[in-house]
Amino acid sequence: MTRAARDGQGAVVLGSDYKALGIVRSLGRHGIPVWVLRDEHSLANWSRYTRRSVAWPSASEADRVAFLLDLGRNHALDDWALFPTDDETAALLARNRDELSERYLLTVAEWQALRWAYDKRLTYRLASELGIDHPLTRFPHDSDDVRCFDGRYPAILKPAIRADANRFTTSKAWPAGDNASLVARYEAACALVDPRLIMIQEQIPGDGDAQLSYAALCSDGTPIASLVARRTRQWPMDFGRASTYVETIEAPDVERNATRLLDALRFDGIVEIEFKRDARDGRLKLLDINARVWGWHSLGRRAGVDFPYLLWQLVNGERIVALRGRPGVRWVRALTDIPVSLGEVLRGRMSIAKYLASLRGPIEFAILAADDPLPAIVEVPSAMYLACSRRVRDPEVHRARPLAASSSGGAPR
Repeated sequence: MTRAARDGQGAVVLGSDYKALGIVRSLGRHGIPVWVLRDEHSLANWSRYTRRSVAWPSASEADRVAFLLDLGRNHALDDWALFPTDDETAALLARNRDELSERYLLTVAEWQALRWAYDKRLTYRLASELGIDHPLTRFPHDSDDVRCFDGRYPAILKPAIRADANRFTTSKAWPAGDNASLVARYEAACALVDPRLIMIQEQIPGDGDAQLSYAALCSDGTPIASLVARRTRQWPMDFGRASTYVETIEAPDVERNATRLLDALRFDGIVEIEFKRDARDGRLKLLDINARVWGWHSLGRRAGVDFPYLLWQLVNGERIVALRGRPGVRWVRALTDIPVSLGEVLRGRMSIAKYLASLRGPIEFAILAADDPLPAIVEVPSAMYLACSRRVRDPEVHRARPLAASSSGGAPR
């Protein structure tokens, strides 16, 4: 147990999905008290390491900041660390750093750095300035601009930010196979978000095994602990909304490009930088920067890089030795990986023997844990309840979201 934990300092996790569960377990296993601010998800609430669960209000940014300050004042949570679990809560903490830091320790980068990850228009601008490849991206002003799209098909429409939940922003992207469908989907998206937030991109071909990530804990742009991973299986396989099976690997070019971005931002905190290797030219293309925990972050613990705990140590002023995740470690989320793998077997793209071999250790299960079994027991009924409640509450937003993607975590990376 660290000095800060002995002094009673803990953490508040903003959200209760399976990413939050990974944070709770990471900290709780080190004796750190953890509170969860629960949203519509439930897995983290069931963990033995969750000391207390409090409803996280669906409210304006100002009201949520006031809620956090009241919570800290009423329960003497001075110097507890705040951990976001999605882009919006990370942005909320960064934008309100001055006010919140009077009570809490913040685990996110300064807004000046984080905004380059939050707003994808800035992400691709930064990549262009640094000479880092990314998919051809256009920012149309109207339907005429969309008709003149000069990229290859299939293309995708993406929101630059996802501040408001609707059927466009809750999807990772809307694909279009030709110009007519691209225009139609653009016009549908314009009815849901500010047209200035809509981007068009070429879709990089390939499955998850071409998608590579660099994950790191950084201080002033310098990685302290890091690993590289491959998204071997994803849901769906051809255009993944969520990772289902991830492996740590060695990939020097991924690390090289990622560290250039981090250095330019002088980034602090944890981050995942996603690339895809384009089979047409063999080059890495930047897809995304996630400046908060990502879907498979708990893989790090099994690979020797326990990201949430290391981040907690960093914000508490503890000394951290340089760490590098070892290759050959796997992470799997069974609820989504089993149907994905079954589909691959039925299509003749994977044998049962190969699937079973992929489950050999060292392996970290996203939900199943011998020391914390209850989340795995409630995962399926929780997923069913969440999917049904979403469809009843807002069928327009969630009409195309299958159960597996809905399960206690939305559509994280």
